[in-house]
Amino acid sequence: MKNIAVFLADGFEEIEGLTVVDVLRRAGLPVKTVSIMGRREVTGSHQITVLADVLFEEISFEETAALVLPGGMPGTLNLGAHSGVTETVSRFYQEGKMVAAICAAPSVLGQLGILKGRRATCYPGFEEKMTGAVATGAKAEVSDNVITGKGMGAAIPFALALVGQLLGEEKAREVKEAIVYED
Repeated sequence: MKNIAVFLADGFEEIEGLTVVDVLRRAGLPVKTVSIMGRREVTGSHQITVLADVLFEEISFEETAALVLPGGMPGTLNLGAHSGVTETVSRFYQEGKMVAAICAAPSVLGQLGILKGRRATCYPGFEEKMTGAVATGAKAEVSDNVITGKGMGAAIPFALALVGQLLGEEKAREVKEAIVYED
């Protein structure tokens, strides 16, 4: 299986980024945290500093199966302002590869036109930034190769949706049971 890249920018929501990494790795998926800050140390929105696996400039996305954008502020704004991120997300979407975003980050997908006509979810108050989407308010939404999540409290369902799409629903149920998660 190819890598899953989780983009980290200063101001990212720590639970949304790291829960996804944790759940995907528990499922046996290779995950790389990718700093877009030009340094491996990235400080989240609650002043927790993490060490990313690689810098954006160091990774080849040829060996990547999916991209994940955590929310948080100003992390989401930093992701949306990074031309490398937006170009890579657009290319992945056009190639039919998986793109996923949670909380405020679906607004980045919205600005790229990826959500037009799709069922999607986001942090309450960001619905108008999901340009053209049918906002559902669900914890997680899967629409073909696009997955969106509502926010920090939906980080586990969002991550399990990724597992389900990448490895199948049976594997997602196994992980859900192993972490003792109940809806």
